[in-house]
Amino acid sequence: MGNGTSIGRVRGLGAAGHGPHHWLMQRFTAVGNLVTMLFLLVSLALLPNYSFATVTQWIGQPIPAVAMALLVISVFWHARLGLQVLIEDYLHEHGSKFGAVLALNLATFAGGAFGLFCIARLALTGAA
Repeated sequence: MGNGTSIGRVRGLGAAGHGPHHWLMQRFTAVGNLVTMLFLLVSLALLPNYSFATVTQWIGQPIPAVAMALLVISVFWHARLGLQVLIEDYLHEHGSKFGAVLALNLATFAGGAFGLFCIARLALTGAA
């Protein structure tokens, strides 16, 4: 198993080791999306009507507000992971790949922050 054998020469020269983590995170966020989306759909189906006042009162409760915040985080994280794979697979120049991943990170962070801000504003103040 030393450096003289075939396996010893290639050991450590393969994949970066980030693939399994990335793959697992994509699956975990998919399950998180499924669970929180089911909660959202069931909760909305149980509302008596869909007026602004009713939905604002519903999201003003702690459990729906936290569930919606988790949904926003999970959806944007899942989208970032999936689009990052596309960028890494189809952009081959390092400069354009870096720029695309940077733009992706900024867009997903901004979108997630905006979603969380909107949920917090509705949950804490009840204002639109």
